[in-house]
Amino acid sequence: MIELDFYGTLVAASLVLLLGRGLVTRVGFLRSYNIPEPVAGGLVVALLLLILRTFDIEVRFDTSLQTPLMLAFFATIGLSADLASLKKGGRIVGIFLLAVIGLLVVQNAMGIGFATLLGLDPLMGLLTGSITLAGGHGTGAAWGAVFSEKYGLASASELALASATFGLVLGGLIGGPVARLLIKRVQVPGCSPQQAPRLPKGFEQPNKERSITPFSFVETLALIAVSLLAGNLLNGLLHGTAFELPTFVCVLFVGVVLRNSLSALGLYQVFEREVSVLGNVSLSLFLAIALMSLKLWDLAALALPIFIILAVQALVMALFAIFVTFRVMGSNYDAAVLAAGHCGFGLGATPTAIANMQAVTQRYGPSQIAFLVVPMVGAFFIDIVNVIVIKLYLTLPFFAAV
Repeated sequence: MIELDFYGTLVAASLVLLLGRGLVTRVGFLRSYNIPEPVAGGLVVALLLLILRTFDIEVRFDTSLQTPLMLAFFATIGLSADLASLKKGGRIVGIFLLAVIGLLVVQNAMGIGFATLLGLDPLMGLLTGSITLAGGHGTGAAWGAVFSEKYGLASASELALASATFGLVLGGLIGGPVARLLIKRVQVPGCSPQQAPRLPKGFEQPNKERSITPFSFVETLALIAVSLLAGNLLNGLLHGTAFELPTFVCVLFVGVVLRNSLSALGLYQVFEREVSVLGNVSLSLFLAIALMSLKLWDLAALALPIFIILAVQALVMALFAIFVTFRVMGSNYDAAVLAAGHCGFGLGATPTAIANMQAVTQRYGPSQIAFLVVPMVGAFFIDIVNVIVIKLYLTLPFFAAV
């Protein structure tokens, strides 16, 4: 057993990012299919750890930094949200939310249908549907406990975590290829000779240079810290009430309020380019730690019928993004980037969606609409509508008989 402490894990995560950058730069396949750098490096390390485990060598990481990094990323999403811009995107957010709800319904229908065909408990089909794919590890663990205690489903929590892990991996792998396929059908926007190149804004092009000063860095860091503190306090106040929300949603909400309140009062204008730098660093390190610490042997332990259901779900996600998301969002470049993002949080999580879109926009150019819509739907609305869809499915007759 090899255990890495906080500092060792931070070093390992940094090396994973450098490895991912080197792989994407040198391997044409990864670059052509827009595979995010943290995904490329993290999966290679996870595979190496899987091989080491066959020789009875196991490496454990200190993942205590993972949650703060994720929350810091969502704080920067909130601090980047200008309500004036959000008003402009209101209709687009609504359309995308409808597409997301459609996928939730399809995922659960496919899960239950294939579970029934394969002779499994329908609850297993629901667990390998939107609960773990769109919901991720947190939602999966919560519902796994409910299914074990209330419905008597054995090993529900273990199945939920393994399914969520499968989704996280596939979500980071299929988004880029889907976008590449769709971009061939559209005209990619670019600068005409008369136009000056636009400075990068938000999270669209993470590798572009941005002007930063030490003092402005401290100011932005302070805003993120306040968002984390107030978001956690808000989460504590809402805990156990009808308005209870995941911590990251509370942190994002505080970031939105903080940014727009300071602006409306004329006290401070958030430095968006710096917010995006800190957000991108948090996102990259979070994904690196999450992916390098994946226990791929949990996926190997999945029974063949469950693995079949999850493989079908990944295929359904890709087809849905191509034939539904892309079309309803306008069949243009922004729609292609949105489709890549939908693959990310439709199978994995919002950070995976952002990484997918960054891999696309870093190569083809910015998409302000995509980076406006996906964080809002992926952070604010997905958990709420997912709970509603799951509870509606649980009212079906064959669940009532369980």
